[in-house]
Amino acid sequence: MAVAALLPAGAMAQSDPADAARAAARQIEAATADLQAAQDAPDRVAALTETTRAFEAGLAAMRDGLRRVSAREAEIARELQSREGEIAQLLGTLQVMGGQGSPVVFLHPSGPVGTARSAMIVADVSRGMEAEAAKLRTDLEEVQVLRQLQESAARRLSDGLRGVQEARTALSQAVSDRTDLPRKFTEDPIQTGLLIASTETLGAFASGLADIAEDERPLDLPPVSALRGDIPAPVLGRVLRRSGEPDAAGIIRPGVVLATRARALVTSPTAATIRYRGPLLDYGNVMILEPEPGILFVFAGLDVVYGAAGDVLSAGDPVGLMGGEDADLGDVISDGDTGQQTTGNGRSETLYVEVRQDNIPQNPDEWFRGMKD
Repeated sequence: MAVAALLPAGAMAQSDPADAARAAARQIEAATADLQAAQDAPDRVAALTETTRAFEAGLAAMRDGLRRVSAREAEIARELQSREGEIAQLLGTLQVMGGQGSPVVFLHPSGPVGTARSAMIVADVSRGMEAEAAKLRTDLEEVQVLRQLQESAARRLSDGLRGVQEARTALSQAVSDRTDLPRKFTEDPIQTGLLIASTETLGAFASGLADIAEDERPLDLPPVSALRGDIPAPVLGRVLRRSGEPDAAGIIRPGVVLATRARALVTSPTAATIRYRGPLLDYGNVMILEPEPGILFVFAGLDVVYGAAGDVLSAGDPVGLMGGEDADLGDVISDGDTGQQTTGNGRSETLYVEVRQDNIPQNPDEWFRGMKD
């Protein structure tokens, strides 16, 4: 199952709210089935990575669907409330007419001609009443469907939250058990410590990465330069701050900040070598990947990082998890109502993404798919 790197919910933004919610429910159902199959897959890491991303996409779509269903129900409720007097009059008229809106012919004192004219007038009024009654029935039926969807969405969300937690736990264990990754070099921990202690900037650290490797051997990976602009983003999220935009403290960085949900999975966008993983400066936990000589992908702000320096990853391999706490069902539902990209406790997790070529910062918008306006 292919999963988009940035929010998939936008793809359903133009669809009917009820259809979007049902489609999201099917995504979660499919991810649940995938989780069972992944436990026995030959490559459990790859299968569980795909399953985790599928759960994340399904939950994001369900949140968006739930928000849109709630918004549509509120829209209908406001419309009905604004027409209370008109609806009461319509119902009263229909009751007088027998409740069916059928024309009733009254004898007119002026004789047959008057009777015919009055019948035509009543027929015209009746048709208008029937149209209004049909619209009212449609609105009320839609409200009923939307409320039923909200109830079923809560069950699906609960299943999805349990599923994604189980998938992450199984994935972390599978990554820990993996021993078959090829290695490009062996990290020298002493040189790594010295490099960290002696550098004050990300650029200075990146320029010294070659010094912390031992027994490095040539390794041919598929070149990524030709994929520039079409490389999948490393995490399911949305752009919060672009390259060159100052943050709240006025600090300007060349990378992009992505807002993610709590515990979101971060993956390697391409085949790459892990050049460094661990805490660095004020960036939190950092993963630095080298997809080809001279190019570095820097992902900073992770809570958990997988693998070791020197490991060679395939495209889509997991590299870590974001921080935060998984939302409970009530938080997810209220979050869905607001449509905000926040965690259950109202706080966004953020991943900083930087691209360096020949140690010169590049604009990530020009490298990763879906980051441009």
